[in-house]
Amino acid sequence: MPADDVTPRPVPPRRQLVLACGALAREVNAVLAANHLHHVTLHCLPAGLHNRPKEIPDAVRAAVREARDEYDDILVGYADCGTGGELDKVLFDEGLQRLPGAHCYAFYSGVDEFERRSEADMRAFFLTDFLVRQFETLVIEGLGLDRHPELRDTYFGPYEKVVYLAQTDEPRLKAAAEAAARRLGLAYEYRFVGLGELAPAVAAFADEPLGRLKEKRMGER
Repeated sequence: MPADDVTPRPVPPRRQLVLACGALAREVNAVLAANHLHHVTLHCLPAGLHNRPKEIPDAVRAAVREARDEYDDILVGYADCGTGGELDKVLFDEGLQRLPGAHCYAFYSGVDEFERRSEADMRAFFLTDFLVRQFETLVIEGLGLDRHPELRDTYFGPYEKVVYLAQTDEPRLKAAAEAAARRLGLAYEYRFVGLGELAPAVAAFADEPLGRLKEKRMGER
């Protein structure tokens, strides 16, 4: 067969991993499905780390190193998330990127918009869809308020309001968020923000050629 008649073999898709906080599982899966990113795998670390942020950097490092041989590229699906810059030190060492902002409230709201509201929201306790669903487990039980309700003032005395940053427009979740605010003795505010900067960040990771991602990382150091 003449050489110019040989059909090139298709290049297999990159093996990509989003290594995310368990609190983002539903939303990241929604982004992957909406964008037909079937070659991207999602692996989540326990959402309970949300209450133990000092453990996040080591947990991420261990998971990244375990996944290195299996995946061509990894996006870390965390913001700083209360690690005080320690997660970024891990990502610098590993040559990886994470989601934008200081926490999920920022990238859901849009980092610039969150910063613009920072003064007005200085004494706000934020909820997302995930935290509304898991309010009893992560907030009430996680902080021991089920056993020691007197700790309510210790934890929530500085707050003035609960702000529900909603990813979906679900009446059931709205009612649950408002009930959570009443339970904490705080005013209630609802904001529909959708997926904010999460969706474009995940889509860009999946769409951009691996080489360009590596060049970008090198340029940012």
